[in-house]
Amino acid sequence: MKKLLKNLHRKKLVFTIVFLIIVAILAILPTGFQKQEYRYTEGVRAKVISVNNLGINSSGIYKLGDQSAVIEIETGSHKGEQIQANNMLTGSLTIDKIFQEGDKAWVLIGFNENNEINFANMIDHYRVDKELLLIGVFALVIIIFSGFTGVRTLLSIAFALLSIWKILIPAMLHGYHPLLVALIVGNVLTIVTLLLVAGFSKKAYAAIISATICSLATCFLAITFGSLFNIHGAVMEGAESLLYSGFMKLDLTSIFQAGIYLASSGAILDLAIDISSALEEIVKNSPEITQTELVKAGLNIGKSVVGTQTTTLLLAYVGSYITVLMVYMAQGTPLMNILNSKPIAAEILHTFVGCLGLVLVSPLTSLVCGFIFDKDMKEAV
Repeated sequence: MKKLLKNLHRKKLVFTIVFLIIVAILAILPTGFQKQEYRYTEGVRAKVISVNNLGINSSGIYKLGDQSAVIEIETGSHKGEQIQANNMLTGSLTIDKIFQEGDKAWVLIGFNENNEINFANMIDHYRVDKELLLIGVFALVIIIFSGFTGVRTLLSIAFALLSIWKILIPAMLHGYHPLLVALIVGNVLTIVTLLLVAGFSKKAYAAIISATICSLATCFLAITFGSLFNIHGAVMEGAESLLYSGFMKLDLTSIFQAGIYLASSGAILDLAIDISSALEEIVKNSPEITQTELVKAGLNIGKSVVGTQTTTLLLAYVGSYITVLMVYMAQGTPLMNILNSKPIAAEILHTFVGCLGLVLVSPLTSLVCGFIFDKDMKEAV
């Protein structure tokens, strides 16, 4: 038994090291879409020394015009120089930003062939340091709480983000079928995440099998009900901008359906490993349990967990759309108008296709665990 555990730990360590190398390779892998829009430009971090708001015209809650500021460049080839920069305001609360003295800004500077700065545009507030602080706190807490498992969890998160940015999105932009690409990437993420978190164990294998099967079912549901709802992929934020950027041949509807699958895949694998882990503990503590009793136990666990998971999905989607719902209510929009609107119908599709996937994964994981753990139960008799 000790030898078996030692081999298992060695296998985990080797897999983690190999996976760390894969993550490093992904990190340096080019997307193929890097391009320099203008020659002689550079993005830099800068400190706002002073601001001039005389060029700003206010119209109600909107601001138009031009804010100018004296900034000190803190990074790049012109570090230490103080120059004047411009912040153009368009009247959009989503896009516009107002700077104050002492703020950190991300600035695009331009210079001529003699390396002399000839313009500086203030892109936005500099937030990378705060983002890194938040990520660092999260990483520290999860490592303290979970130890080496926490390290593997962080690796799985890094792999998921890099896979989406370096593989999924470029593949879609190159014209590969969005659903096929999403299925491949999503299932690879499912397998890798479960192996990293749960190790090479029967509970991980059971969760992988059930989550993979349910991912296919979720894609089928997304395609079927997406067609029935008659929703075009242009309902997604930024979809039309993508077409105007030169990618006219992209199938936005398929991308929308792929997004539905990806949005629910995380919850599906989470529920799958929850149930398989619980059933593994039952087998360890009650090895005399029968296969039928184990499956029933999994179904009972699933009934409770599915209820909370579906509510979690619902709250996540409603939370991201709360302002739209507030607008509808403030304007007194009839309920039938709301339910038939594209944005709300799209969110209903997102929510309930994901919920159906969760409902399916519960009994499926229980059945798979019943077969996988059957040998352990027979050996204990």
